Amino acid sequence: MKNNNDTKPLHFYVVGLNYKKADAEMRGKFSLSEQAKLNLLDDARRQGIVSVMAISTCNRTELYGFAEHPFQLISLLCTHSNGTVDDFQQVAYVHKNNEAVTHLFKVGTGMDSQILGDFEIISQVKNGFIAAREKGLANNYFERLVNSVIQASKRIKNETEISSGATSVSFASVHYIINNVPNIKDKNILLFGTGKIGRNTCENLVKHSKNSHITLINRTIDKAQKIAGKFNLIVKDYADLQAEIQNTDVLIVATGAQNPTIDKELLNLKKPLLILDLSIPKNVNQNVLDVNGVELIHLDTLSQMTDDTLEKRKQYVPQAMAIIDEIKHEFITWTQARKFAPTIHALKAKLEEMQQNELKYHKKKLDNFNEAQAEIITSRLIQKITTQFANHLKDDATEVDESIEWIGKVFQLESLQND
Repeated sequence: MKNNNDTKPLHFYVVGLNYKKADAEMRGKFSLSEQAKLNLLDDARRQGIVSVMAISTCNRTELYGFAEHPFQLISLLCTHSNGTVDDFQQVAYVHKNNEAVTHLFKVGTGMDSQILGDFEIISQVKNGFIAAREKGLANNYFERLVNSVIQASKRIKNETEISSGATSVSFASVHYIINNVPNIKDKNILLFGTGKIGRNTCENLVKHSKNSHITLINRTIDKAQKIAGKFNLIVKDYADLQAEIQNTDVLIVATGAQNPTIDKELLNLKKPLLILDLSIPKNVNQNVLDVNGVELIHLDTLSQMTDDTLEKRKQYVPQAMAIIDEIKHEFITWTQARKFAPTIHALKAKLEEMQQNELKYHKKKLDNFNEAQAEIITSRLIQKITTQFANHLKDDATEVDESIEWIGKVFQLESLQND
């Protein structure tokens, strides 16, 4: 791919970091709020970047896009987060072209998730692409790629059992509570924050704990009331947070704030308290551990825990990867055809030009020259020659870029561009 100025070629990159090498604190530095993601996209447009999308979850922050050099994307990420280039170099990764494509397939299908088979990530991919497209930062290649990843995700979910059991942090948190809090159905549970993770956690709590003592608090009470109405739960004002914490046995924090929303100053406890922090950056200050009776569990700990079906889900990984390989192969075939189609068209036009020149020459030189018959024969030759070149370019063993360059030089074809 070349940029509009026909200078250096653009390559498809992913730059980012995830749970494998970056701890919760470091992931928090690079976390992008919804507004930060929009600001990043606007900045990318101003810089002339043709396509880019941002994904930021509790387990990863990544930018996918076209650039002359990956530092263009790394700089964007550091500018719009609290991370530095030095931080990035310590824990991050850069994948290029086919490796970047493979990475997105694994991310979007839950194969690269902290909890194997987490299908919540695909919605993040969809939302990231929609935001990019609305900003004019999604070309045809990008759209085809994301649609292919969505197709792979659907097929894996429908054709394998890799999504059985606990496949999200929200489920893992409920799983932990059920296994570690005696008589959970009789305990008071307070959920602070009703964003996506909060909503999912709430649904899993109601479904699996059989607990009717669940209270919701959110800074915007309307959101909490909407969820509470669905499950017939109690809603309290944000101003009641400290009083509610005193009465609760389990506090689940999923506020999604950029700074801690819970610290020891809020804890005037009358009984032991289990706190689960499901947020990136961390929303619970470590100083809560200074208070007697407090146990603090962060999502990294939850994500490392396995449920009874994990081993069963692992056996479906080869089947899932086969689906990914199949759909990825279709995508790569499409990109290669898209890449060499202008060259084949230009080659055919060049051969037809040579054909017409030869027909004119022989028409002048030969009295009984059968122009119609000669045109039929030479047209068939042109078709066979272009088909032969097309088959060569389609071959998996072919270095497409090198072959296109070679064909262009041999036949003196004009420089071609692809979006």
